[in-house]
Formats: sequence, structure tokens, C-alpha cells
Amino acid sequence: MPHKPQIKVPATYMRGGTSKGVFFRLQDLPEPCQTPGEARDTLLLRVIGSPDPYQKQIDGMGGATSSTSKTVILAEPTQPDHDVDYLFGQVSIDKPFVDWSGNCGNLTAAVGAFAINSGFVAKDRIPENGTCTVRIWQANIRKTIVAHVPITNGEVQETGDFELDGVTFPAAEVQVEFMDPADGEGSMFPTGNLVDDLEVPGVGTLKATMINAGIPTIFVNAEDIGYKGSELQDDINSDPKALAMFETIRAHGAMRMGLIQNIEEAANRQHTPKVAFVAKPVDYVSSSGKSIGAGDVDVLVRALSMGKLHHAMMGTAAVAIATASAVPGTLVNLAAGGGDRTHVTFGHPSGTLRVGAEAKEVDGQWTATKAIMSRSARILMEGWVRVPQTAQ
Repeated sequence: MPHKPQIKVPATYMRGGTSKGVFFRLQDLPEPCQTPGEARDTLLLRVIGSPDPYQKQIDGMGGATSSTSKTVILAEPTQPDHDVDYLFGQVSIDKPFVDWSGNCGNLTAAVGAFAINSGFVAKDRIPENGTCTVRIWQANIRKTIVAHVPITNGEVQETGDFELDGVTFPAAEVQVEFMDPADGEGSMFPTGNLVDDLEVPGVGTLKATMINAGIPTIFVNAEDIGYKGSELQDDINSDPKALAMFETIRAHGAMRMGLIQNIEEAANRQHTPKVAFVAKPVDYVSSSGKSIGAGDVDVLVRALSMGKLHHAMMGTAAVAIATASAVPGTLVNLAAGGGDRTHVTFGHPSGTLRVGAEAKEVDGQWTATKAIMSRSARILMEGWVRVPQTAQ
């Protein structure tokens, strides 16, 4: 029986922040994949090289980490006063599913550039030199994000001297504003409390701040689970018992946040919520060998993504960190020294990151107006991605 040849789909491979992903325009996808469903998920899984029982994604574009197993689809805006719709798919490495439940904050930095290069932004809004403001509708969480993309000679400026810990080479700075960042699934603090007692079978009762901002996130104190907050990836990812503990915390936190109805659902919702642990600053050496002094940061944060400790920090989790730090009394705020603050510099496995947020209390309810961070992005490759016809 003859085998059908591969199809080719226009695509761009981009780095955004500390993540990489395959970017598509909706109209370039095969027609069955232009609407949500099995055909689209099957295509994206095959593009990335999943599911892969070897967990290497050798036969696809993925890089076998949560930071590099990502896809993005951009489309004409469905909302007024926006330039583009941005849909993010987190592709599981070893399981046959694509998680559409949240955003990728890191790749958001690349969305603005891709939107400009793909013709979504009107030419009269792109300066010859300066900054182009791209208004993005994040379709997963139904929120507005504004990317400020540098322009030189009418084209996106990708090279520069902005350094981002977790990325080896400098590039042009892209400022990203997450407007009204409280996630679309309920209130910013879904339990109604800044700190809860979270009962976790086999672990105990943990103090936890559970917040919907940027992405649903569960924060616990590092010392309560036997850590210092200065751990690197191998300290966690090489320990199956630790990973199982964090997944149990995540699943029970998801229940308390109302994101799932029973514990079993957590297995099919790996992208959200995130789980992170915080601590007061101590000296440590980052994964690149860079020394981070206790005086260089306000707080230490380590976060897990798709079941593994992230090598730096997810962009959406950075929004959650910034927002939680701006609310007096949360675990993040207390670990950072407490009090009112509009910015926080936190230490992560690859170095440090400064993020800002504005939060206010209205009628006893906390809300966030926006969170701000700087990232960088660039095109790594553009052209077509090829997949077997059975994947369309």
C-alpha cells in the first residue's frame, strides 16, 4: 500500500522570552484544522513530535521541555480595538493532548512581532522608527495584552543589547503589558482568602496563596515542603517523589480554586494551574554559574510547568508573582518583605527578573489593573513545517 506524501504548512519558529514555539496564521492551516477539535490537535501534536514515549520529541519541532513544546495560532481580531487574536496550545510531550486552558506569557513577546510581520497590524500604525503598539486579544483567557515592539527602518528590530536571564544571547527589548490580568476563571483570589490552609494528602496542611492572575497559580512556602527556594532544575526534576508531591499539591489546589471538579481531572489539565514555592532571599548560584546575592532580589520563586521545575520562569507565572507581591499579606508579598509595592525582583533558577503590577482593593475585593514585564523575541526559522497527511 503506497504511503501518501507529507503536506507542508506555512509556519514560523520563534523564541519568545525563555520559550520557543511554532507559530501559524489560522488561514494557513489545513481547512479541517481551522476550527478547534481533534483535527487541529492531531496536527499540532505531529508538528511538535508528540506523544513521544521516549520524551525527546526527535520526530518533531519540540525540544522535549515544557518551554519548547508550544504552538501559537494567530487570526484576525474578533474584538474591537485589537490587532490580532492569539491562541496558545501547550503540547504534552508524552501524552496525546494539547492543553488550551491558559496563556504563554513568554511567547506573548513574540506575538507582536509575528503579527506585524504577518500583516495583522495596519501599515499606517507601524512607524518608520520607534515603537509599534500591538493590541493582542488573548483568546485562551479572554484578556487584552499590549506589546510594545521596537521598529527600525519600518521593520521589527530583533537584535539589541537587552539581556534576559535564561536566554544566552542579548536581543531587542519588548515591553509587554498584561491588562486586567486576573484570569478569566473567577475572582483573583477564588477562595476569597489571601492565604488558605490547603490540605494535601500525604504532605500535610500547607499555607497557600491561590491566585488567578496571568495564569492560575498556587504559591506555598519553600520551608514548609523542605526546600530553601534556591533549588535548580536537577534538585527537583531528578527526584520522582518531589515531582509527585508537587503534582498532588497542584491537583488539590486546582480543586480548591474551582478549576476542576474531581482530582482525576488534573491529569488532563497539565498547563493550569501552576504550582510554585517562595522563600526569603539567600545567596545562590544560578544554572549559568552566575552568583545571585540575597541583596539582588526581593524574593526567591521556583515554579513547575507541565510537571517539571521550569529552567527560569514562565511569563504568565511572573504576572502572578508580580500581582501577588502587590497585595499585602499574600505569601509572595510576605516573603518579599511585606507592605505595599508596585515592583518586585525575584530570583529564579537562571537568574533574576523584575516585574511590576498595580493592584487595588475595591469593596473588599482585590483587583489588578495591569502587570508589566520586559522580554525579547526573534524569528529562528520561517517557511513550512512538514507533517504526514494522516496528521491533518
